[in-house]
Amino acid sequence: MNSAVANAATVPPLDHADPPVRGAREPVTPNRVFSTRSNPNPLWLRIVSALVLAPLPVTAIWFGWPWLPLLTGLAAAVMAWEWGRLCRGGQFGQTGIVLVAVVLAVVAAAALASPGLALGITLLGAGVVLWAARWTRDVEPHWTALGVLWVALPCICLLWLARDGPAGRATLLWLLAVVWATDIGAYVVGRMFGGPRLAPRWSPRKTWAGLAGGTVCAALTGWATATWLGISPGLPLTVVSAGLAIVGQFGDLAESVAKRRFGVKDSSGLIPGHGGLLDRLDGLLAVVPVAALLTLICGRSLLEWQ
Repeated sequence: MNSAVANAATVPPLDHADPPVRGAREPVTPNRVFSTRSNPNPLWLRIVSALVLAPLPVTAIWFGWPWLPLLTGLAAAVMAWEWGRLCRGGQFGQTGIVLVAVVLAVVAAAALASPGLALGITLLGAGVVLWAARWTRDVEPHWTALGVLWVALPCICLLWLARDGPAGRATLLWLLAVVWATDIGAYVVGRMFGGPRLAPRWSPRKTWAGLAGGTVCAALTGWATATWLGISPGLPLTVVSAGLAIVGQFGDLAESVAKRRFGVKDSSGLIPGHGGLLDRLDGLLAVVPVAALLTLICGRSLLEWQ
């Protein structure tokens, strides 16, 4: 498996990032080994990819053990692989292998043992990846180590939320719906209305109109969920859904910062129309830890707020 993953020749090279807007600082691009081919993302291609992939997490969440931990482990390994290549100019290498191994160990601990053990492995593993990146003289060892936290923590939180039986299952399905509604609303409204850029230095295509559109769509999803589940009043869930939409969109921006740092457009080309799995799940990676923290603070599922 490692040899297949490590063989960068079997995977398309990472694309250049779009040129920054006027006045923005040029991205730092060490070890630039990216291709210059165009990578259009037509709407129909995004829709087809979403329709093919969406049933996987929904089915895994619905049936729970062992399908959800297995899918989580697979997704975590792919995202760690993408992050390793992102930080090393498209080359996976030994540091990437360590990164994938650490993330898989975290998911196994979260699924088979306890979130506390998984969190300990995450922190220790980040240190191990940092040491490995320095030993192999990676250009940005701290960024490589950050990948452990960025990928592993949401996985721990997701599997922890799933332990809450039917309530946990409903919570995860609601979170997926909120993130998907946010992505769709931001994409459609942003392309339809355009307008001022949200953060042109980091992501020149994102607009304030897209942020508003995604937030409104997420709020409507929260309201629909409350109505469907008979939650009354539905205002708290509507407000929380809108807040998570903002969190998700800033999670998207956070990944854009990383891609700008290394001068690439997408984390990989695995998903037609979307780029890589990190590109597809960047909002969810930010939303799940926040939802888990709110659940921990309140002592019950967010769907039980009344």
